[in-house]
Amino acid sequence: MPYVAGSVTDLLSHLSGTLHIANDKVVIDSEAKLRSEGAADLAWTAAFSADEATGEAARWIIWEAAQAVGVMSASIQELYMARSRGEVSGFTVPAINLRAQTFDMARTIYETAARNDTSAVLLEIARSEQTYTFQRPMDFAASVYAGAIAAGWRGPVFLQGDHYQFNAKKYAADPEGMTEEIRRACKLAIEAGYRNIDIDSSTLVDLSQPNLDLEQKVNYTKAAELTALIRSLEDDGVAVSVGGEIGEVGKANSTVEELKAYLDGYDAVLQSLAPGAKGVSKVSVQTGTSHGGIPLPGGGVAEVKLDFGTLGKLGEYARERGLAGAVQHGASTLPDELFHKFPEVETAEIHLATGFQNALYGHPAFPAELMAEINAWLVVNAADERKDGQTEDQFLYTTRKKAIGPFKRALWDLSTKGEILTSQGAKVEYLFNELKVVGKASIVDRYVKPVAVSRPIPAAVKAALG
Repeated sequence: MPYVAGSVTDLLSHLSGTLHIANDKVVIDSEAKLRSEGAADLAWTAAFSADEATGEAARWIIWEAAQAVGVMSASIQELYMARSRGEVSGFTVPAINLRAQTFDMARTIYETAARNDTSAVLLEIARSEQTYTFQRPMDFAASVYAGAIAAGWRGPVFLQGDHYQFNAKKYAADPEGMTEEIRRACKLAIEAGYRNIDIDSSTLVDLSQPNLDLEQKVNYTKAAELTALIRSLEDDGVAVSVGGEIGEVGKANSTVEELKAYLDGYDAVLQSLAPGAKGVSKVSVQTGTSHGGIPLPGGGVAEVKLDFGTLGKLGEYARERGLAGAVQHGASTLPDELFHKFPEVETAEIHLATGFQNALYGHPAFPAELMAEINAWLVVNAADERKDGQTEDQFLYTTRKKAIGPFKRALWDLSTKGEILTSQGAKVEYLFNELKVVGKASIVDRYVKPVAVSRPIPAAVKAALG
């Protein structure tokens, strides 16, 4: 397994011959060694060192080293604006949620992307996932950058904050407190290098109101307020790609009329707060999916009837309004034979999460004893999430994501992960082909221009250098 440093001095000593620090900057001595060994050692140290200063040092070195070898945090904004103008079309960008084995999954995805000449892929994590997977924005970012380094990747890395979502009950009790939570989440994401953030205030839609504008008013107002905040935080000249949402996933299907009401209200509020500010580049809609799929009593997941006609109409209207199009959540548990339809109806982006988690837990190489340990942990620690009438299989299916954080080290150190990652890579390659992003690297490069940003050296690293 990779090395986990116990102190900053230990870390710097271990990296001797790979890189060193000079004039408060990371200098790469052997790029080959950094990619073959150093990136993994840094990722494991950042994730698992018991000393916080050492973890911070590893994260700083990862950020600086990544840029030195061409792994650049980027916004997908300009590619999406080109799509809104009709300059690019015919593909759907996959946004993959990395809950478990983040370093190895990022490495696998970027190795697959390089083989398929594409960089049109977003790697994301939702606010809720951050909590139960034990991945703060800076942790997630470091794991992804390190994985990209290990993959031999050179090019943009699109990190996305997914579902920066308002809790409706908490908002009703304390609107300002709930809003401040999302403000802080946006700030932390941008500090970590995220340049793509999806604001989900769709949970605040009030269907009891007499018209569509009033139904969507709190939703579009909060989305506009947070967009204005994000624009004020952009200090590197790069516009963050901001996404909105009009219909909570798993609820009633969205309509063009709802989208119009949302965008009309959103544009008006945003321009009143920040005249001339760029708005959302895309809007997530509901057309029949649900997060994680619907588990059946005897195991497996219920078949989903996704309304591609409605998805196409919503995307078309979104492009008329200057957006890249519509975004589909909850797509990873769909049948494989449906994915080619997304680019056919010009869907801008789809989100893929639970399917990759299922492929990990359900792989024949996943140790049965570890699965039994996880299930036993869930029975005790997730008991309050058991719903009336659920079978044991349904309960374990819906809660097993909550074990990813507590079992993080075991999943990262899994002795059989090579077989599992090979299968995950094959699924990623299949999706790249079905979503028509293969061969799109030059198109992305035409519009996306990452900017290098150096971060201040941590005090503990400076002290270790004497």
